[in-house]
Amino acid sequence: MPDPTPGVPAPRLLAFAGSLRQGSYNRRLIHVLAEGARAAGAQVTLIELRDFALPIYDGDIEADGMPGNARRLQALMAEHDGLLVSTPEYNGSMPALVKNTLDWISRPLESGRSGVTLFQDKVAGIVSASPGPLGGLRSLLVLRDALAKLGLLVVPQQVAVGQAADKLTDYGVLNDDRLRTGVHGVGAAVVRHLGVMNSTVDRKGATA
Repeated sequence: MPDPTPGVPAPRLLAFAGSLRQGSYNRRLIHVLAEGARAAGAQVTLIELRDFALPIYDGDIEADGMPGNARRLQALMAEHDGLLVSTPEYNGSMPALVKNTLDWISRPLESGRSGVTLFQDKVAGIVSASPGPLGGLRSLLVLRDALAKLGLLVVPQQVAVGQAADKLTDYGVLNDDRLRTGVHGVGAAVVRHLGVMNSTVDRKGATA
């Protein structure tokens, strides 16, 4: 891990895979992405969305009271500087699990402030994996757009791991050197962008 800059806290990243399945390729891949971010100097909180079960977003449910797990996810997003996501591709798009998670987090906070503010001016890195040759590439296009609409800066680097059954043989194991380097590079890019953003803020504050 690189030596931290004196006086500058390590960036904190929230990470999750958009799948619940035992043995999911994306649950394996998110560990590789988190490893890359940690090697670049980040603190990564890796969560399992199974531990934050939520109903499909319904305004009537929200009116009766926000689910506790939605509030927990909002609190986690508030505590972190960015987001790491590994997503499957379902029918040419990101899965409902990812969309539903983002929808609930974006709902109004207990203070009344928009939940969208939890995402704004933060940085995201995205990867995908699938058994097919394209590796879930189309899901990344949809996810990138959704995150950008929430106000996140999504780094241009991304990796789609195709034929994942042969390459992602265990959690955190990607036995293709080129792809592993690429996935680590996505995590490092998130850390690098956060560093640039923080240094820009510091310079503005020093000259204000």
